[in-house]
Amino acid sequence: MADGPQSGPTRNQRRYRHFRPRYVVPASIAGAAALVAVSTVSLASTRSAGTADSAATPATAPASAYRIVPRTDTPIKHVVVLFDENVSFDHYFGTYPNAANTDGSPFHAKKDTPKVNGLTTKLLTANPNSYNPTRLTSSQALTCDQNHGYSAEQKAFDGGAMDKFVQFTETDVCTGQPILFGQPGLVMDYYDGNTVTGLWNYAQNYALNDNSYNTNFGPSTPGALNVISGSDGAAYAVSPSTGATVSSSAVSALNSKGLGTIYGDLDPAYDDCSDGSHVSSNPVGIATGQNIGDLLNARHVTWGWFQGGFTPTATNAAGFAVCGSSHQNIGGNASADYSPHHNPFAYYTSTANPKHLPPTSVAAIGRTDQANHQYDLSYFSKALDAGSLPAVSYVKAAEYQDGHPGYSDPADEQHFIVSTVNQIEQSKYWDSTAIVITYDDSDGWYDHQASPIINGSNDPATDTALCTSAPVGLGGYPDRCGFGPRVPLLVISPYARSNYVSHQLTDQSSVVTFIEDNWLRGKRIGSGSLDAAAGSLDSMFNFRDRDARPLILDPATGEKVG
Repeated sequence: MADGPQSGPTRNQRRYRHFRPRYVVPASIAGAAALVAVSTVSLASTRSAGTADSAATPATAPASAYRIVPRTDTPIKHVVVLFDENVSFDHYFGTYPNAANTDGSPFHAKKDTPKVNGLTTKLLTANPNSYNPTRLTSSQALTCDQNHGYSAEQKAFDGGAMDKFVQFTETDVCTGQPILFGQPGLVMDYYDGNTVTGLWNYAQNYALNDNSYNTNFGPSTPGALNVISGSDGAAYAVSPSTGATVSSSAVSALNSKGLGTIYGDLDPAYDDCSDGSHVSSNPVGIATGQNIGDLLNARHVTWGWFQGGFTPTATNAAGFAVCGSSHQNIGGNASADYSPHHNPFAYYTSTANPKHLPPTSVAAIGRTDQANHQYDLSYFSKALDAGSLPAVSYVKAAEYQDGHPGYSDPADEQHFIVSTVNQIEQSKYWDSTAIVITYDDSDGWYDHQASPIINGSNDPATDTALCTSAPVGLGGYPDRCGFGPRVPLLVISPYARSNYVSHQLTDQSSVVTFIEDNWLRGKRIGSGSLDAAAGSLDSMFNFRDRDARPLILDPATGEKVG
């Protein structure tokens, strides 16, 4: 199931009474439909259901209700999920561990580095697509954004032949050129360790998975929902002004209970900053059921979502918070820091913080108060420095550093990832922390590996034969076809296997399953979530073997410091 070096650094051996190996038990996806139990949106407001300020007021829990160190199934006491944007596996790791070393930061792999399922000589020189993949240089870090729609990605897969990316997901001419790079065949192109140097160095010293996928086809919002709940179903769109159910091009047809699937991007209903602080009337989305935050709250395990630009800069005339902060990327182009549709917890009334209220104190971070576990990115550093780091943290960069083509890039993304990892590794929490790096979608970039289709869909308006030929389960919701495209997945931890490549089949909901197994004794979300059948991250760890020496990298170059 995995490759690793034959030898490695000497480690300190420790055994743990509670650790037990876990194996994924095959489950019938179609059978999961029988477990569906749809919950209605609970509202605590006189405003109409589905408007930004109709989210339920959180029921605060006293500090004494939270365990300082909650029981875990492994030695991991803290997990930090760095959830970045829009990268396929081949786009970043297709030629790993071989870098050209003609520009950018130098990279030279260890002699015992295992191979990945990447771009072979044949794929590089005689690719079945219209163009061969071409290496992008470090000076071409800023590129056009590709088409990563639900249907477009299926068409690019061409029934698993993986040969129609140029026709269906490429964008080689875009607004922002010449600062943004574009050329015919751009969708096929890739970076190597001279540009994504930091990530390649993390793969050299920790664990990389080359068999991880988006739970479904499609863009950011489905990916964001799946990484916290294993589901983008049981959802619907509403008018932001009245809260009435409306149709949306981002939401499937609704079933008899008024629920469908969010398969495109639309802003969340329970967020003042949605639709430009509600200066437009675009539909907004609501997700019902539970997410991992609800399960952690029930067990009084601390957790938080930290996102760049979450702190409001003003309040508009209608009384809505305005998220107006912005930054420039390396090309000098500015973008708003906060993206509402990147915040999955704001689709759920139980875990939203519509007014973007701050925590009552740094000590309260991770506990239920007026912030309701939703924080500005700056509070992650404050919690880390003050000794208040939650057990479970999801961390989302400001847009200019999240890696999304069009407004971000690998260099700015590297600054964010390396700076965050350095801070964690230099903290008191490093000894028992796991950092998971993964992505919300592939952006439509070429990847040669066809994904296994474990859940089908029969929507004639959106699905190709690739999806209509597969059984439909997961609650029976349409437009949840997956797995979608392959994306990178890395684990950085004293307990991560070193210089190791796992081939274990995983997807975005595997993050949810890891949290459930480690803190919640295997409690599952149910209601059509894929968490019950998701592949395990355990192959990327060795919980009886620890090396707590930090790997400090330079955020600018990605190279090892010292």
